[in-house]
Amino acid sequence: MAAISERVHTAQDDWLRLVFTLVGREVRDSLRDWRIVAPIGILTIFFPVLMTFVADLAVDWVNQYGPSIIGERLIPFLLMVVGFFPISFSLVIALETFVGEKERKSLEPILATPLTDTQLYLSKTLAAMIPPLLAAYLGITVYLAGLYFFKDWTPPLTLLVLIVVLTTAEALVMVSGAVVLSSQTTSVRAANLLASFVIIPMALLMQGEAIIMFWANYGVLWWIVLFLVVVDVILVRMGIHIFNREELLGREIDELNVAYLWRTFRGRFCWERWFFGLDIQKMPAGLRWLGMLGGLYGRDVPAILRRSRLALAAVVIALIAAAFIGYGYAESYQLPADLLHLDQVSTETFTEMPSVEWIPEFTAGWVLGNNVRSLLLAGLLAVFSFGALAVTLLMAPLVIVFFFVAQAARAGYDPILFLAAFVLPHGVLELPAAIIATALAVRLGATFMSPPQGVTVGEGWLWALADFCKVFVALVLPLLALAAIVEVHVTPHIVVWAFGG
Repeated sequence: MAAISERVHTAQDDWLRLVFTLVGREVRDSLRDWRIVAPIGILTIFFPVLMTFVADLAVDWVNQYGPSIIGERLIPFLLMVVGFFPISFSLVIALETFVGEKERKSLEPILATPLTDTQLYLSKTLAAMIPPLLAAYLGITVYLAGLYFFKDWTPPLTLLVLIVVLTTAEALVMVSGAVVLSSQTTSVRAANLLASFVIIPMALLMQGEAIIMFWANYGVLWWIVLFLVVVDVILVRMGIHIFNREELLGREIDELNVAYLWRTFRGRFCWERWFFGLDIQKMPAGLRWLGMLGGLYGRDVPAILRRSRLALAAVVIALIAAAFIGYGYAESYQLPADLLHLDQVSTETFTEMPSVEWIPEFTAGWVLGNNVRSLLLAGLLAVFSFGALAVTLLMAPLVIVFFFVAQAARAGYDPILFLAAFVLPHGVLELPAAIIATALAVRLGATFMSPPQGVTVGEGWLWALADFCKVFVALVLPLLALAAIVEVHVTPHIVVWAFGG
């Protein structure tokens, strides 16, 4: 047993030794090129000096008008900025990780090494992370030194740790995303253009962090750190999963073949006719359409739902969490007990809803259109968030529902009756439709991380898109239409019967 354990330990050491050997070689190559090191070093040192000067002027100017707290909050914000900027202009190293080697004709010797695809990808990623992190830490150090010597200001230890951890998490995400781009593009020019999909979201996140920083709500920033760590794990996992050294070496140019994309989508969208084992061709011509319905609802839709079972489970778990979040908010933000007068609810309460500015007309068409728009938006957001925003968008209304369920219970009403009257009549149709649509939207985003075996990322995404469109039209849309009719014409009467006078 000890011998087996020793062999396993030796194998792990050899695995890591190969990884760190390539990491050292890559870092030395990056730092050897003065055309890369000199601009990064100059900008990394110059920018914190400039920020120190700006912070000094801003604090003095703000103090002239009294609200010194603005100047005090500006200094930690600039501390975060000087850590972010060196990462952004050091990103060129990560963008050249694979495609740059290919253009310099130095990729083949690396691919010929005895490293596995996972070892090779991790080595290049770790090597690409070191220069941006060093630049970020150098920028923070220079800025802190300037503040200490010229303003006699030092940050609290907790704030300093938060800024360093946040900067590290941002660097990991940006570098991981850049390495994925480098491994999937055919030229440095294309990688640099696609880098905007990494830099712009992080810049927008920085704006949100700035608002949080000015409010000194540092607890929220720790949640952002956790979010960034999860995104980084997703990006690294996705990069390893889709990395293939043979394809990287053989791919010369990426051509947008619209005809091929359409054929692939149409092939996944079509389904085989079936009707309980009967020969469709022997059926009367007027009944052969049953084969289309039978194949769609009897075989294809169930198969799609089986393929989406993990996404369905994730959405259900998220909705259960949303219910608890709603109850939690009800505990923290209690409404006045006399605010809910459910005994005064009448049919006029619902007919007068169009007078509310943001509800143009409470009709089945408006409800259906609103639900369809929300779920289609969830599908779009899922593509840019690996499915996370689609789940968040569905959780929001459920949080609101259970917030009011808890408030109704505090006001003395039966929470089960409240839920059964206000939500259940149309919810038994609307909620399953929303769960199915959201789960398929999650697949749209998650396909980038883990495409099905034997297909490329693009083919896997087209497959997920075909499944989404097919089930949305065949199952989700009819359920939403029925739910809208029930919500407008049935639910109000049940509410009046249960609570009204």
